[in-house]
Amino acid sequence: MLAPSVAHLTFTRDDGQPLDFIPGQFIQVHFHYADGTATKRSYSLATIHDHALGPGDAVEIAVSYVPGGAATALFEGLDQGGTVQASGPFGRFCLMPNDANRRYLLIGTGTGVTPYRAMLPLLEQAIAQRGIEVVLLFGARTPEELLYGDEFRAFADAHPNFRFVPCFSRELPAPGSAQAHADVRHGYVQQFLAEFAPDAATDIAYLCGNPNMVDACFEALKAAGLAVPQIRREKYVSSK
Repeated sequence: MLAPSVAHLTFTRDDGQPLDFIPGQFIQVHFHYADGTATKRSYSLATIHDHALGPGDAVEIAVSYVPGGAATALFEGLDQGGTVQASGPFGRFCLMPNDANRRYLLIGTGTGVTPYRAMLPLLEQAIAQRGIEVVLLFGARTPEELLYGDEFRAFADAHPNFRFVPCFSRELPAPGSAQAHADVRHGYVQQFLAEFAPDAATDIAYLCGNPNMVDACFEALKAAGLAVPQIRREKYVSSK
């Protein structure tokens, strides 16, 4: 388990073909409700994309467990080596090759942080080549729910232009613990967005996660002068 209610799962295609993707894209998992009705769920690919994926290379997703949820039942019943039906990759929630911004504001909650994990190699490249700055504002309720937090902190420590700002709505890390840091905030990510002074002249923002957070930050960014093309967003709705 990645967190108390989130699993990190790894898959490879069973036909021997590669499943390459652009960081920020997602796959759709197809299955049926108990009454036979077809349905599907979308999951952003969390794989750190540092090379073109070839045959046999795995892809990773983070799956939230919803009590009584049909998708939860599907994954809970999946044994090691089991298979699911999936399609993709899909989506345009990606870093664009022609971006000329000076800073990325990456804002996420819960499993909405998974596309940012996949983007780390591209962000590293952009930092080295264009000297950009990156701020990752990531909301979680408690330290144990901070998905991939150790990886983001290590990346920030290795890259001065990358700032990792965890926002805990319920419980802060214990003083002196590995997660305690000057950039930790107590509250919701939308409360701290203004601290980073979004600027239409320099910024492109990404929003991914809880719909209320996405809507609140979208409105705040528009009020700061960012145009809609500068605000790229995905909403994650826990559904059964």
